[in-house]
Amino acid sequence: MTEIKMILCGACGRMGINIAEFVKDDPGVKIVAGVDVSQPYAGCSFPIYGSISDVKESADVIVDFSHHSVLSGILEYAVKNHVPAVIATTGHNDAEMELMRGAAKTVPVFFSRNMSVGITLLIELAKKSAAALGSKFDIEIVEEHHNKKLDAPSGTALMIADAINDSQNGRFSYTFDRHSERRERDSDEIGIHSVRGGSIVGEHQVIFAGNSEVVRLSHSAGSRMVFAEGAIRATKFLPGKAPGLYSMTDIVKEVI
Repeated sequence: MTEIKMILCGACGRMGINIAEFVKDDPGVKIVAGVDVSQPYAGCSFPIYGSISDVKESADVIVDFSHHSVLSGILEYAVKNHVPAVIATTGHNDAEMELMRGAAKTVPVFFSRNMSVGITLLIELAKKSAAALGSKFDIEIVEEHHNKKLDAPSGTALMIADAINDSQNGRFSYTFDRHSERRERDSDEIGIHSVRGGSIVGEHQVIFAGNSEVVRLSHSAGSRMVFAEGAIRATKFLPGKAPGLYSMTDIVKEVI
């Protein structure tokens, strides 16, 4: 097996450290450089740079678990050096999404708001359920995360809602704040609700509520290593691919 050389952005954050731990015993992947504004942590086995533009080592792929605000610099480096990029951050605005689509015309770009294969399967099941159950079932999404998470709703909850909506020709609007309105629920809406507390890694539930029955689809992440494993799968998937925008769905399609 050819060793894949990785530049890890956000190397000193929680997920960056988890990625480094995950690849220790993987002979197929080696982190050759990290990028982070923080100082290297104890036991870090690769150099840390303050900016990706300062990285001296050559690499086969970039994995980004940093912050969406630095996306432009990462993609600029990827395009300039013809290095595929795995973007695993969330919170991107429309302009940043357009940057990804632009870079994907030159290099392979893998983007997912959630790196769990299980979440990808949940999304596929949710799309099939929406089609099978029809308009007589109301759809609600509940997501739960730890009390340090900054964004709400989670990128994954939005990813689930968008997938359902796209599969239904965009007929749904999203409702985030029911207490501000006194009205009956519209059948063409998806309610999205956030819970923040303790050390919850990630819980997502899709509820299909009919007149006399309720169908629930759920996914629970017991450890951040779930996301690390998914990111490494993306790392191994991307090299050699043609330019384009890829996602976890492409990985799932290869195994089902």
